[in-house]
Amino acid sequence: MTNRISSAVGQIAESATLAVDSKAKALKAAGHNVIGFGAGEPDFATPAHIVESAIAACADTRYHRYSPAGGLPELKEALSAKTMRDSGLNIPSNQFLVTNGGKQAVFNTMMTLLDQGDEVLLPAPYWTTYPESIRMFGGVPVEIFAGADQGFRVTVEQLEAARNERTKALVFVSPSNPTGAVYPREEIEAIGRWAVSNDIWVITDEIYEHLVYGDAVHYSMPVVVPEILEKCVVLNGVAKTYAMTGWRVGWMAGPSDVIKAASNMQSHATSNVCNVAQVAATAAVGGGLDDVNVMRTAFDERRLTIHRMLNEIEGVECLEPQGAFYAFPSLQGLIGRKVANRQVDSTLDLATIVLEEANVAFVPGEAFGAPGYARFSFALGIDDLVEGINRVTELVAG
Repeated sequence: MTNRISSAVGQIAESATLAVDSKAKALKAAGHNVIGFGAGEPDFATPAHIVESAIAACADTRYHRYSPAGGLPELKEALSAKTMRDSGLNIPSNQFLVTNGGKQAVFNTMMTLLDQGDEVLLPAPYWTTYPESIRMFGGVPVEIFAGADQGFRVTVEQLEAARNERTKALVFVSPSNPTGAVYPREEIEAIGRWAVSNDIWVITDEIYEHLVYGDAVHYSMPVVVPEILEKCVVLNGVAKTYAMTGWRVGWMAGPSDVIKAASNMQSHATSNVCNVAQVAATAAVGGGLDDVNVMRTAFDERRLTIHRMLNEIEGVECLEPQGAFYAFPSLQGLIGRKVANRQVDSTLDLATIVLEEANVAFVPGEAFGAPGYARFSFALGIDDLVEGINRVTELVAG
């Protein structure tokens, strides 16, 4: 008997972060006072000037029709200018492909680069979509774990130990989802030079580039190590920086042949991204960073608050996040004991108990290749954040 579902799709797991968010929203709809730390989604409204540009675009008949599959020319020009402005990386507009959110940029990249059996080095903890997109197109994710003891940052030595003749690419993310780690310049340079010397592609996701705190600084690897440009794909999007998660506009930038091939594929898969959303994205990336600075200031307060509160819970240890909007505490001190008279044998167990007993949702570390840890998004209001962590504190203490 043939399988009803293809093996490629059948092996793909549901997005754990969206599953947690969906369960929390379902409980809210049923009347429960749920506080969700699950979704990586700013609680701010999309800035007004961006929304106004979209409203105007709705009435413009130019945007009622198909547009180039690779993106509106004006948006690609704006992305080229934005990339130079924000990171010092000079990439011409014809080397950008506009995608339906950052996730399609990830999938496009994996589909374009990978052949059956190619190995991709994947530092863990990782965002849940990376390994699934690698497997979807026949690649093999090779997880390289870096725990709190090394700041959630992999070393060149770890990468070299995992490399073999099948190694095709490295996924590099700084600032990191889920850990909030930010690599210093010297480590980025060392990893980039290692990739160049071993002829390995680098897929660098820079979607959290503007969300760094304290002394942390974001550096784009192809700026630090220009030699990787011919074997580097840069991923980004408007979702996090401009509070535009629902608008679904991302992009990939890279060598001309890769972008051309990915554009050809996208012309069959989805054609163009929604024109109205592309106009809004053009306004976003071309409109400066004042709104981003307001959000970052709020996130910084929440970052410091959740870091302090988590570390005050007995059995919980949390590094201070340097970027993005996630705390990634170790909950290993809670495993092997009872919480609310229920046995905790894993962070999966703990997440279920906390949701059912305290109406607080977080994503267990198993979703990120890091059992014993958990991701708490602090992209929610400070009052809800404090109330949510207090509920966890009281449940664990009881």
